[in-house]
Amino acid sequence: MRNKRLMLLVAAATTAVLALAAAAVGGAVVFGGLYDVAATQQHFQLTHRVLEAAMRGSVKLRARDIQEPPLADDALALRGAACFRDKCVQCHGAPGVAPDDLGKSMQPLPGPLVDARHHWRARELYWVTRHGIRMSGMPAWEFRLRDEEIWEVVAFLQRLPDLGAPQYAEWMRRAPAAPSCGPDAVRTAGATAPPASAAVDAERGRIALHQHACNACHVIPGVTGARVHVGPSLAGIGIRQTIAGTLPNTTEGMVRWITATQEVKPGTAMPEMGVSERDARDMAAYLATLR
Repeated sequence: MRNKRLMLLVAAATTAVLALAAAAVGGAVVFGGLYDVAATQQHFQLTHRVLEAAMRGSVKLRARDIQEPPLADDALALRGAACFRDKCVQCHGAPGVAPDDLGKSMQPLPGPLVDARHHWRARELYWVTRHGIRMSGMPAWEFRLRDEEIWEVVAFLQRLPDLGAPQYAEWMRRAPAAPSCGPDAVRTAGATAPPASAAVDAERGRIALHQHACNACHVIPGVTGARVHVGPSLAGIGIRQTIAGTLPNTTEGMVRWITATQEVKPGTAMPEMGVSERDARDMAAYLATLR
C-alpha cells in the first residue's frame, strides 16, 4: 500500500513538472516572440492536412440538409459567371486567368475553383460561399450577396471544370456587365426578385458587425477581435443619448449613422462600409442591447 501511494505521488509530481515545463515553453513561444508569424514562413505540411480535413468535415456536416435548387439553366449560370468574375477571380483565378497579387499573397493560398465540382457537392459550395471559412480569408458572402446570387455562382461553378481558357473568355464576353451582383447590381430579366425585408434579428446584427469590419476600429462586447483604440468602445452604446454627438440614439438614428456616415457628419474618420439597410437594422438592434 505504501509503495502504491509513493508511485502515485511520483506520477502526480512528474505530471505537474511536465505541465509546468509545457506552460513555460508555451509562454516563451507566445509572449517571448519565438513563434515566427511572417507570411514568408510556411506551415508544416501536416498542419495544412489537419486543417483541411477539419474544414472538409465541418462543411459536409453543416451543409448536409441544404436543399439544392435546379442549377441547369444557362441564364442562371451566366449571371453566376458575371458574379464570379467580379467577386471571385481576384483570389481564386480562372481558366487562363491568374489571381490578383492580393490572392497570390494570401496565407493560406485560396484554392483554384476550376475543379471544385469534382470535390464538393453543390450544397457544400453554397455553404462555403455563404458562410466563408474562418482564419482563411474566405469571406461570408451572405452579407454582400443575395441568396439567389450565391446559388447563381454555384451554378456557374458546376460548368467551370468543362471550360478551357477560350471557353471561359466566351462566357465572360456574354456575362452581364459590372456591377453584376450585390446591393448595387441591376437585376436582369428572369432573375429572382430580392426577398422581402426580414424581421429584425439582433443576433444576426452581432455577426454583421464583424462581417462589416466594425471591430477593426471599435471594441464591441460580444464581438471578438484585437483590442483596438482607433474608434471609441461601443460598450454601453445602447444607453447613450446621442450617436457621435450628432444624432439621437434611436433605431432610425443608428441606421442612418451606419449607412450614411459621411452625409451625417462630413469629414469624420469613420468610413461608410456599404452596409445594406437590413444589415444596418440588425446591427442597430444588437447595439441597442449593449447597456
